Amino acid sequence: MIEILTTGGTIDKVYFDAKSSFQVGDSPIAELLKEANLTIVVKVTEVLRKDSLEMTDDDRAQIFQAVAASRSQQLVITHGTDTMVQTGCALQGITEKTVVLTGAMQPARFRATDALFNVAAALTAAQTLPPGIYIAMNGQIFDPRTTRKNVAENRFEAADQ
Repeated sequence: MIEILTTGGTIDKVYFDAKSSFQVGDSPIAELLKEANLTIVVKVTEVLRKDSLEMTDDDRAQIFQAVAASRSQQLVITHGTDTMVQTGCALQGITEKTVVLTGAMQPARFRATDALFNVAAALTAAQTLPPGIYIAMNGQIFDPRTTRKNVAENRFEAADQ
């Protein structure tokens, strides 16, 4: 069984018309996976409901504890893209599990979103990679220690690019 830990971020954002803004809402991941007709067993657990720019070291410690406490050896964490690398680095002490962080540049509820593709890539990575901490974004698998988000290009890349 793969456990998906949701923490918020753009992937979970909802448009609030009355406020003319996006806010993190209930995660749509379970519905996305149902529509995708998966044949693997997945458990979805909410850990946080935050924009990643608002995440603190205490939040990262809470994510670390959730991963450590999980009975699964394969985990996917949905996370905001702005501080995904920081959280990936904070999880480096977990060595016996395969943990893949992913997110989206557009909310999962949008018709044009990268959410389902990124989650699918993360689920595949969690099943096939050796234990370690990874990021699955933009059709690639990254090591968070050597990765950065290129805001101008709206993508993840090796830190030396």
